[in-house]
Amino acid sequence: MFRTVSRLLAAAVVIACPLAAGAAPTEITDALGRKVTVELPVARVAVNFNFEEFTAVAGLEGWRRVVGISRAPWEGWRPAIFSRYKAVIPNLADMPDIGHTDDGSFSAEKVIGLKPDVLLMSEWAYKALTTARDQIEGAGIPIVVIDYNAQELDRHVASTRAIGRIMGAEERAEELADLYQREYADVMARVERARSERAGKPRPKVYVELGQGGADTVGNTYNGTMWGRIITLLGAENLAEGRLPGPWGQLNPETVIAEDPDLILIAGSSWVNRPKAVRTGYDMTPDGTRATLRPYAERAGWSDLAAIREGRIAAIEHGLCRTLYDFVAMQFIGKLLYPAAFADVDPVGAFRDYHEKYLPIPFSGTWMLDYGHD
Repeated sequence: MFRTVSRLLAAAVVIACPLAAGAAPTEITDALGRKVTVELPVARVAVNFNFEEFTAVAGLEGWRRVVGISRAPWEGWRPAIFSRYKAVIPNLADMPDIGHTDDGSFSAEKVIGLKPDVLLMSEWAYKALTTARDQIEGAGIPIVVIDYNAQELDRHVASTRAIGRIMGAEERAEELADLYQREYADVMARVERARSERAGKPRPKVYVELGQGGADTVGNTYNGTMWGRIITLLGAENLAEGRLPGPWGQLNPETVIAEDPDLILIAGSSWVNRPKAVRTGYDMTPDGTRATLRPYAERAGWSDLAAIREGRIAAIEHGLCRTLYDFVAMQFIGKLLYPAAFADVDPVGAFRDYHEKYLPIPFSGTWMLDYGHD
């Protein structure tokens, strides 16, 4: 009798705590190639960054196990996007905040207090928060580094697979990794063909500017990272290359005029309290985005630029780069640079398909716009 009751109680514990009961030490390879041991399956997860990538891989079901996030880089930087996810993720509105690196609010104590089985952390946060990470790991919480910011194919793939392994979504993660590798390879093959056909001709020149403050101010441009990295990958000449002391900053307006770029890209978004910004995102119509881009197309001193005369100025959502879906940004810019090589590519359609298959919110709005064409 006693043995029977004991077996029933033991069975009840296993049923009530299925994740804990089957936990086993598992080696995860993160974006940096680190081998991190995590007890799988996980019941509690903290997420520091790359929330939309996490969603694409883990799905809404995965969010049930999230116990804390860094709210600032999502809710603070991109509130219009955050609000859409908040509407479909029940626990997101009241999700505990573990703080953020940029404003100095990241708290190892908060992470430890939430008792996650693992912390998913961006590469730049991992490198910056040496004391905090030592405290977290010292408390027995493994840290797995996720890195889409490096804009390296291997790290995109490794990050996606790591999330999938941790969340028990390996099949979906592999599907996404295959999609990214396939689309990336296709873009690069098209660029190579286009460059072969242009043999002997100079590389097209591109100037990119963050359209946050309005056309009456000079916004940041990028060298070796973000849009600068994508422009270089696409075989074009980035006007900022070698002209900035760091990865981003303002380029002398006289340099832009003297270099006479073939293409101008203005990065927009759904920023708040930025009345002169180029507006892109879920809530924007093409006409709305075009209206906010017009002051740049009519900017003083730019009227004689080839890109302006020939209508080669475009808006693109700033949040598209350094993501699991940044291949759509590469497609869009590639199509502007090499129209013939990308004639059958539909970047907007590709982003719509990505939403329909991998994201819990519907596609809408304007994310990229060629000012000179409908």
